[in-house]
Amino acid sequence: MTKDELYMLRCLELAQKGKTHVKPNPMVGCVIVKEEKIIGEGYHRKYGEAHAEVNAINSVTDVELLKSSTLYVNLEPCAHHGKTPPCSDLIIRMGIPKVVIGCIDSFSKVAGKGIEKMQKSGIEVIVGVLELESRNLNRAFFTFHEKKRPYIILKWAQTLDGFMDVVRKPEDPIGVNWITHPNLKMPVHKWRSEEMAIMVGAGTAINDNPQLDTREWFGKNPLRILFSEAEKIGSHFNLLDGSTPTLIFTNKPLPFELNKDTQLQILDFSQNPLSQMLNYLYQNEIQSVMVEGGKALLESMIEMNLWDEARVLIGDKTFGAGLKAPALPQKHYLNCRYLKDTILHYYNLDFK
Repeated sequence: MTKDELYMLRCLELAQKGKTHVKPNPMVGCVIVKEEKIIGEGYHRKYGEAHAEVNAINSVTDVELLKSSTLYVNLEPCAHHGKTPPCSDLIIRMGIPKVVIGCIDSFSKVAGKGIEKMQKSGIEVIVGVLELESRNLNRAFFTFHEKKRPYIILKWAQTLDGFMDVVRKPEDPIGVNWITHPNLKMPVHKWRSEEMAIMVGAGTAINDNPQLDTREWFGKNPLRILFSEAEKIGSHFNLLDGSTPTLIFTNKPLPFELNKDTQLQILDFSQNPLSQMLNYLYQNEIQSVMVEGGKALLESMIEMNLWDEARVLIGDKTFGAGLKAPALPQKHYLNCRYLKDTILHYYNLDFK
């Protein structure tokens, strides 16, 4: 590993500290090095607050040292006025002679403009150090801006013999048929806290009546999304309890009143409603969505190639018959054991 890669690796480590607090901004870390010694570092801590470069520069006790130092950052410094001033302007003003960048920011308001501005000011700029790792860290951010839709994570549990659920009978009680160990709820709720929204279809809402919150983890509840035809939506659904902001995508108005924290969005279900839904989420800056079922919704996402990552939980039990789990078109890249259960992780094409 080169010295530049070593310092960039530290940027990536710092960046991850802001994971649950900076959305929809990307995770960014920054270190400042003089004569092979780190003299300052920082990361983007919270959306709307100072960026990583600002925090790193402010951590340097002697600002004169900046004029003979190198600044490392995993994402191109911004060149536009948002909630904070442009970081590229600050770097220029402080007289930093060299900047090493992990990857270019594809957000249209940046997209090379920060690099160009610094180069025109005489700063030596190196781009592409740990580029794949830098893009992978902010894969949801890049997917959102490059594909014009949220980053989509599919998640479901299945048995050893490949079933998501037992055969349901009308007289069966509503509730989850647990496949994996109860302790797995904690990492699942952690995953939920890391995304901006969580979605289910009608089947899951009817059969399991989920709450879709983060009660098993110390994190913010994501936006809850229900995608369903109107006639399948019941006023008794936990998703409609008003405890967390909820968005319903359906085909017509509902016959009952919704609370103020539940929004209804009418789609034309005869004209590719999934694309309509994703476009609406993109327009409303929902950068990532975890889809937790049901089978029809998951399979539609897979068939239309509208997914970026999948997490399949395989429990230590069999059903013998029931609702068959979806099948993914490629092999998993990571296999993790959790007690007697297994978690298979998949990436779709771009990020590995």
